[in-house]
Amino acid sequence: MALTKESISPLVIGTMRLGTWGSQLSTSKYEEFIEGCLELGLKDFDHADIYGHYTTEEDFGNVLKSRKNLREKMRITTKCGIKLISENRPNHKIKSYDLSVNHIMESVDLSLENLKTDYIDVLLLHRPDYLFNPYEIAEAFVKLKESGKVLEFGVSNFSPSQFDLLHAISPLVTNQVEISILHRNAFEDGTLDQCQKHNIIPTAWSPLGGGSLFGKTSSPEMVAIKNVLNILGEKHNASHDQILYAWLKKHPAGIIPVLGTSKLERIQTAYKALNITLSHEEWYMLWEAALGREID
Repeated sequence: MALTKESISPLVIGTMRLGTWGSQLSTSKYEEFIEGCLELGLKDFDHADIYGHYTTEEDFGNVLKSRKNLREKMRITTKCGIKLISENRPNHKIKSYDLSVNHIMESVDLSLENLKTDYIDVLLLHRPDYLFNPYEIAEAFVKLKESGKVLEFGVSNFSPSQFDLLHAISPLVTNQVEISILHRNAFEDGTLDQCQKHNIIPTAWSPLGGGSLFGKTSSPEMVAIKNVLNILGEKHNASHDQILYAWLKKHPAGIIPVLGTSKLERIQTAYKALNITLSHEEWYMLWEAALGREID
């Protein structure tokens, strides 16, 4: 199943906090969570080899091992390229980035083994290795595609120039970057323009700004944003998080949020936000609040 704007889930389910880096779900709770997402029609699950210090893929895979029928109902994205210092990778001496052919190929094989699957739908390069050679990466992509191990390829946290360099040699289907009302670089640095130009799907990690908007704060920026969220929330009969998802959805690039929660009720709430359409002026109300002044 190709990754297109028509086929991708309107929300991507992030797995980073499902395991030891978060909720520490049991295998039965993983299964319950996965089924709940699939019932909503949310079939895209976003992994990375490093999550849970290299354990979360295996936790997820344990469900697929016992419930083989679930695999055909979902699309799995995973990432590689970051080498963490971890007891599960004792050969890593320092934290570094590695997008060499050998590391990509070895990482994919480990992810396939841990996820208990024969193929990965989308492989993302997790961070741009400052030493990456786009021709070598393209070579790895060809091998992985021809072997059937990976169907499509993308990147995460790449600058527009880094994306262009690789995309010109080997077609990419997404750039997953941080986008939220608190992190607006993608709107101004050319990332979203580039996605529209190439009909590429941008996915947004930390779409709610890491949750910092939902606690107590005296920051003028936060207070201003919350005031606008109160106004728009009352008008649209929506919660603050739903308005923030609707704010991302408004952009014509077709931003797909990657949800970081392990709670099904929050995913259900996010799903309802898909029915909210902000006006042009409402979108700019939030931008202006975050900017702290009227736009130029």
